[in-house]
Amino acid sequence: QGLALVLLGVAIGLAGILGLMRLISSVLFGVRPTDPVTMVGAAFALAGSALLACYLPARRASRIDPMVALRYE
Repeated sequence: QGLALVLLGVAIGLAGILGLMRLISSVLFGVRPTDPVTMVGAAFALAGSALLACYLPARRASRIDPMVALRYE
């Protein structure tokens, strides 16, 4: 479920970059707004950190015995 949200966010972000190129070009120095290496690198960095944020709590929750969790509540 987290992967679907991450991919949706990356797609919206890349579409937003392409839509706001004129504004972005005035802020960037030494990098073209359509530089594919920069866009893909930033997308992978953000997607990687988001996937890690989804994976770590899920891994910790999967280590708990379901009966113990049900008794706790």
